[in-house]
Amino acid sequence: MSLESDTDSTYTPHIGQTRQYWRDIILGVNDGLVSTFLLVVGVVGGGLDIDNVLLTAIAGALAGAVSMAAGEYLATKSQDEVLEAELTLEKEHLRDHRDMELDQLREMLTNMGIASEDLEAVVTAFNRSDKTMLNAMAALEFGVVDSQRRSPLLAMAASGGLFLVGSLPSVLPFALASSNASALLWATVLAAIGLFAVGLVKASVARTSKVRSGLENLVIAGVGGAIAWLIGSAVGSTLA
Repeated sequence: MSLESDTDSTYTPHIGQTRQYWRDIILGVNDGLVSTFLLVVGVVGGGLDIDNVLLTAIAGALAGAVSMAAGEYLATKSQDEVLEAELTLEKEHLRDHRDMELDQLREMLTNMGIASEDLEAVVTAFNRSDKTMLNAMAALEFGVVDSQRRSPLLAMAASGGLFLVGSLPSVLPFALASSNASALLWATVLAAIGLFAVGLVKASVARTSKVRSGLENLVIAGVGGAIAWLIGSAVGSTLA
């Protein structure tokens, strides 16, 4: 077998164009799993009957999905608008203060570890066109390249849609079961499976410990569930 074939078979590719949306993916589904589960635990602890728990869970899931989607859209759009304003200003700097921008580029390249004897050749290569300089400054000064810019619509869909998906394990049992006890048991089991699965997926992408990541999700939700139950019980006793 050739060296080229051996190299290809062991090469691990990057995750590619989805990289910038993994925050939305993980945050959306994880928040749906955790917040909806804590909500149903709290209201069950507060003494609501199964129909009211279901209504509360559905309302919470829809409200959370809309809130997540709208918030992520506005945040991503605002971030993109700020970046566009910065790039417009950078074009003016390159036009009117080129020497200052070149000095800034030299400083950033030096901080990256470019050897002093290679520095001017690299700066000269970037300085051959305004487009190249703008791309270099966008990447080095603002930490953004075009292929990594986020679409507000895709960020919105990922956050809101996956929040709804994450809420299902805590909603469906109360639609199908006949009592709060059995519904809460199934919600706990399904939410735990979902949280552990999210931890596994996150660890697979981040190439970290899968078991630790899954257990981390479970511990956070477990502690939150216990607190929600105690608060719900206390409020329910007070209002009774």
